[in-house]
Amino acid sequence: MGNSTSQRYVVATDVGGTCTDTIVFAPGEPLYLGKALSTPPNFAEGVMNSIRSAADTMGLSFTELFARTSLFVHGSTVVDNTLLTRDGARTGLLTTEGFEDTLLITRGAYGRWGGLSEDGIKHPVATDRAEPLVPGERIQGLPERVDYKGAVLRALDIEATEKAVRHLVEDKGAEALAVCFLWSFYNTEHERAVRDVIERVAPGTYVSLSCEIAPVPGEYERTSTTVINAYAGNIAADYLTNLQELLTAEGYSGPLLVMQGYGGLLPAKEAAGRAVGMIECGPAAGVIGSRYLGHMMDDGDVIAADMGGTTFKVGVIQGGEFDYAREPMVDRFHYVAPKIEVISIGAGGGSIVSLDPRTKVPSVGPRSAGARPGPICYGQGGEEPTLTDVMILVGYMDAGNFLGGSITLDIERTRTIFKEKIADPLGLGVEEAAIGIYRIAAAQITDLIHEITVERGLDPRDFVLHAFGGSCPLVCGIFGAELNVKRIVIPYTAAVNCAFGLVSADIVHEYSATKTLPVPSSAEEINAIYAPMLTEAKAQLAEEGFDESGTAFEWSVDLRYGRQVHEVTTPVRGDTPVSEASLAALVDDFEALYERKYGKGSAYRAAGMEMTMFRLTARGLMKRPEIEKLALGGKDASAAKTGRRPIFVDAVGELVESDIYDFERLTPGNEITGPAVIHTPITTIVLQDKQTGQLDEYRNMVIHFT
Repeated sequence: MGNSTSQRYVVATDVGGTCTDTIVFAPGEPLYLGKALSTPPNFAEGVMNSIRSAADTMGLSFTELFARTSLFVHGSTVVDNTLLTRDGARTGLLTTEGFEDTLLITRGAYGRWGGLSEDGIKHPVATDRAEPLVPGERIQGLPERVDYKGAVLRALDIEATEKAVRHLVEDKGAEALAVCFLWSFYNTEHERAVRDVIERVAPGTYVSLSCEIAPVPGEYERTSTTVINAYAGNIAADYLTNLQELLTAEGYSGPLLVMQGYGGLLPAKEAAGRAVGMIECGPAAGVIGSRYLGHMMDDGDVIAADMGGTTFKVGVIQGGEFDYAREPMVDRFHYVAPKIEVISIGAGGGSIVSLDPRTKVPSVGPRSAGARPGPICYGQGGEEPTLTDVMILVGYMDAGNFLGGSITLDIERTRTIFKEKIADPLGLGVEEAAIGIYRIAAAQITDLIHEITVERGLDPRDFVLHAFGGSCPLVCGIFGAELNVKRIVIPYTAAVNCAFGLVSADIVHEYSATKTLPVPSSAEEINAIYAPMLTEAKAQLAEEGFDESGTAFEWSVDLRYGRQVHEVTTPVRGDTPVSEASLAALVDDFEALYERKYGKGSAYRAAGMEMTMFRLTARGLMKRPEIEKLALGGKDASAAKTGRRPIFVDAVGELVESDIYDFERLTPGNEITGPAVIHTPITTIVLQDKQTGQLDEYRNMVIHFT
């Protein structure tokens, strides 16, 4: 994974719902940024446009950049989009005879409202389960049975398996098959035998085995995860294959690494077989980028807020570490692949502003105009007002200075449609209505951040807010002040921060083994569980080109109190698997994490404890961006001032004539007092009243409250 002199660049591209972002870096050089509109359904076109944008800033042609590139790192919404649009493969499910309805039952009554918005949950009688990815007619039960210790109670009937596979593929048109048997994570023999049958009877059919994709307890969750992987697997594999071919055709000869939702990278071939791991990989990359930036700035406690074109997403970093989602969902489906905890709402730049037809109450999102047709002001045929259109109406955006002038925004058409569809029905002027919508969006964001902080016992005043994504720097001044955070940091890479996270990540492989052991148990017994995982991990990383000095291993254990069902994943201290001392510390750490999750005083050692899963994280350590630290100069920013115009100032409640600045003319040390607007080539920063922004030595805009 090392770079040669001629092939020294790392290119990282993240595909979002509205924009596709790129970062290019090489040791000893500055970061180069690129941005372009996403191009659904052919997202590869947007990838190439974004890379071309970065190449332009470097003074290189597309081909020259690829010729000098040693590594391409990628994050994509292809799996999320496949699930949300229900455009995946026609999938069949093979399961243990008698348990064909597990996927359809979901989690009983909870399945009726799981994944719904708060408004949807208010009327539980009117709710129903999500339409399953595999209907009952494409679910086949097979004669087989393994008990909870992995012992075979009933051998797999091969003849019945062949018949079921032919029925699903030939009669029902299944293009992908998910296989999920009871207790298969203790004994994988039957599931692997089914794969052999499928390869013989229906070669070319995509196969997803639960013992490989989700080797964990939880009958419904394991089945759901395996089905999701099968449903989206072909799409992800085809996408990554086509992208690799396109890159090769442009002269790129290096590997393609793909971001995973747990915050690590995988080679494309492995990622294609684990499509479920790509879910929400972009937001995960954003949190990884924030952690790396926080480390550079000596900030261990960070609220990472990402607002792009489709959604607003937020994650929390405490002491340099982040939490993993306990029960991740995509759309309304549970899955058990590890994922950095990021929660979101449909409030992004492209979120559509609408009025309730009965009450005229305005709302922002969750529907989005996306990249095509996009907001009205983009001039690509959008007919519905969006939050981006609101931003231009409150004075924050410059019609001729969007994405470095690559798009000229249509203000007049925006005013006309917004007046007709929003302002007039509300009986308000255009600016007054736009201000109201802007405040609604800011309030929604504040509420979401309260959910992941205050409602979990965390005080936002202890945190630094990182505001990134193309839209977040426009609104962070308001919700950051409302939260009373220490300060706000708008990274130099703000509008491409998820791409920055891609180049801040390592290659990461996750391994796990399920076994229930009481606390205490001996270190020897636990290390025997870890030993085969460690052997496999070392072999995998060696195959990928990492020597011993370039690897790192982290052990963790899922623990729970007696008679409870919710586990807490607890890291094992030290850089060797387990010792008697680290086992003693593990118990104390579990209780501390438990109380952090569930509240002070909730731990109860007298109930007894047990270990239920043993996890190994193996890292191939990648080179990080070496960001040049610049000397701080004077505070005077007048050389960057380009004019004045009316902008909305929250403290005043109306538009106020304010200073406008060009970010490219600022130098480290310059200070700007709000209210003011700063235009960068890839985003816009708004300083509210009583806020001062200073450009730091890394060209981040750091906002202090005065």
